[in-house]
Amino acid sequence: MLQKHPLIRAALERARGELGALAALTVAALGLLVFAEIADEMGEGDSHGFDESILLALRSPADTNDPIGPGWVELGVADITALGGYIVLTLLVSSVVGYLLIRNKWKNALIVAGASISGVFLSEALKVQFGRPRPELVPQLTEVHSLSFPSGHAMLSAVIYLTLGALLARFHERRRERALIMFYAVLVTIMIGASRVYLGVHWPTDVLAGWALGAAWAALWWLVAWRLARSGQKEN
Repeated sequence: MLQKHPLIRAALERARGELGALAALTVAALGLLVFAEIADEMGEGDSHGFDESILLALRSPADTNDPIGPGWVELGVADITALGGYIVLTLLVSSVVGYLLIRNKWKNALIVAGASISGVFLSEALKVQFGRPRPELVPQLTEVHSLSFPSGHAMLSAVIYLTLGALLARFHERRRERALIMFYAVLVTIMIGASRVYLGVHWPTDVLAGWALGAAWAALWWLVAWRLARSGQKEN
């Protein structure tokens, strides 16, 4: 098979990497554009009706303390939202970075740590800048203390799970395997963000903005990883 020839294989790998870089650049640009648009709409108050309608649709019309669905759904959503909490994400990132360092994969460790830490600082800085309070339209089903926009759970889940998914996918040759890994990374990210709206601790636009910016941030760090790999320097 021609594809098994070293030169052809290397050319295919370069082409795949360049297509991946183009896709990442597109995701980053679209994510930043969507975030800016949502932030503008939120700042002008144009998203208020949309936000209220979604929050109210997720509660019983007779009692806003009661979310729609049976009791086990609320318990399951609480478990899902914990996957995007600081403690779980810190343990996850620390474990992955430690493993990568033990394997002498310091470039990959740098990408995971850099994307995660910078994502936290960016999320907190934007919360302070926009200063949006948490929803009071419906009772909050879990305790929160920080500001609302953008959703830290949605943004950091996108940053961390998508970064880890992309990193793991790089070690698989088959397209179906890479697609499945990224599908689960996206699915977890969506579920975590949606759980914040269901629990009444975020406006829907907080979560949409968090997803958009988180995906953009993960894509930008993927580009950093691609450039490091392309530099040709071997990991120690």
